[in-house]
Amino acid sequence: MTTKEKKLAKEFALGAAAIAGDSHCRDITVLDLKDKSPATDFFVIATGTSNRQIRTVADEISELGRQKGFPRFGRAGYEQGRWVLLDFVDVVVHLFDAEYRDYYDLELLWGDAKKLKVKDETDS
Repeated sequence: MTTKEKKLAKEFALGAAAIAGDSHCRDITVLDLKDKSPATDFFVIATGTSNRQIRTVADEISELGRQKGFPRFGRAGYEQGRWVLLDFVDVVVHLFDAEYRDYYDLELLWGDAKKLKVKDETDS
């Protein structure tokens, strides 16, 4: 992966996080997994308030991926809307309800990963 491709993947991950924030998801985290995971470079993790909201955010992030040249490789959990996983290869998005987020605790699993700063409403 070239430096330019890494930069674009980071921008897409932060854009996905921004969509989650704009849609009132909570506890939004972007983990930089470069040199830590052989499968992906970034995880975007967010907690939604309802299965409908989680699916809507998933749809909006998928559209952003299409616009930015990151076609979605896979999607899981969409029908139930409790943990939706969107795989864009270089970026993987996890949209959880609160119960599943606490149970799977991906931040603990990837505790050595760098967390990127995600702009929130208080940063204006």
